[in-house]
Amino acid sequence: MTKVIEAASSEDYRRLAKQRLPRQIFDYLDGGSYQERTRFGNQQALAAIKLRQRVLRDVSNIQLNTRLQGLSQAMPVALGPIGLAGLMARRGEVQAQKAAVRQGISFCASTVSLCGIEEVAQAEPKRPPWFQLYVMKDRDYVLRLMQRAKDAGVSTLVVTADLAVLGSRYRDIRNGFSGPQSVRKRWARFKDLLSHPRWVYDVAVKGKPLVFGNLNEAVPDARSLPQFKQWVDAQFDPSVGWADINWLRHNWHGQLLVKGILDTEDAEQAIRAGADGVIVSNHGGRQLDGVSPTINKLREIRLHLDQSLPSAEFELWFDGGIENGLDVIKALALGADGCLLGRAWAFALAAEGQAGINNLLQRMQEEMRVAMALMGETDIKGLGTHNIEQQ
Repeated sequence: MTKVIEAASSEDYRRLAKQRLPRQIFDYLDGGSYQERTRFGNQQALAAIKLRQRVLRDVSNIQLNTRLQGLSQAMPVALGPIGLAGLMARRGEVQAQKAAVRQGISFCASTVSLCGIEEVAQAEPKRPPWFQLYVMKDRDYVLRLMQRAKDAGVSTLVVTADLAVLGSRYRDIRNGFSGPQSVRKRWARFKDLLSHPRWVYDVAVKGKPLVFGNLNEAVPDARSLPQFKQWVDAQFDPSVGWADINWLRHNWHGQLLVKGILDTEDAEQAIRAGADGVIVSNHGGRQLDGVSPTINKLREIRLHLDQSLPSAEFELWFDGGIENGLDVIKALALGADGCLLGRAWAFALAAEGQAGINNLLQRMQEEMRVAMALMGETDIKGLGTHNIEQQ
């Protein structure tokens, strides 16, 4: 294995994150459900797509900027929601918000962020974060969360729809990160943490409080992550249906995106229920293993929405397996308006904090510029299937 001196790619950051994080936390971030076929299938499917190279065109002025979710974006990319990102580095969600704003894009904070939405928004108020929401059993608390997000300046709400039940993640079970906590498991986890003193100092000592900042009102007596997690696990609601999307639309007056869409009919239903857009996603392969890679469903969903709702205004976002600027270009060519980064930015955060995310985003932006130049394209908004080799 090549020793990483300076990270040049998402995979480099992944290797550094693996070295610096306790195993249980790295595996939580890196892993997927069951045999993880979908988790790694997302990347393999993107890699299989071939771009079409064109030459002898004037590519001296390349435009990556666009407008999405009512805001100017330096490139059609946002940092997607990552639960427990505050375990990757000290106050991790705050660092992600600062990096995103510095690079001219948006960051989406998770319901299960360690940093509350107020802390994230105040860290860099020039561009409000998005907020990812689970429709929990306690609907009154859902309303309170939405109000907190609104008060913090959030204008885009991302509703995760593919978590009616929690997928079985074997790595978490093996590491004792989920399931019953026996004395043996707790001791093994404790030793794992202590074997990474740099992480302990950065996160467990200097990064306190280690609680779910958005759930402090719901579990006021909780003082540790396991206590919060117990409440969260009990709040996943298998009864959530389309009526709940209508309910959210009625109660949220900003932008509304539905995340976790893999089916054309579900995509159409989401728009008809009042969503301003959908995010084609399989939860990074962390829910139902064996489903299609998201890139294999993207074009189908784009065509269906354009045909079934020709007069509707919506944004189609892509999520799943993006590691570099070339992957973004491929998703845009197949119909996405924007792309969410997931594990890639979290690996960079774990490796080098805010500086790592800044560096990753700068490299991705340059990769997109180079790709477009070699494809003979100058405007990111002009990409389409003509840029993809037909197989």
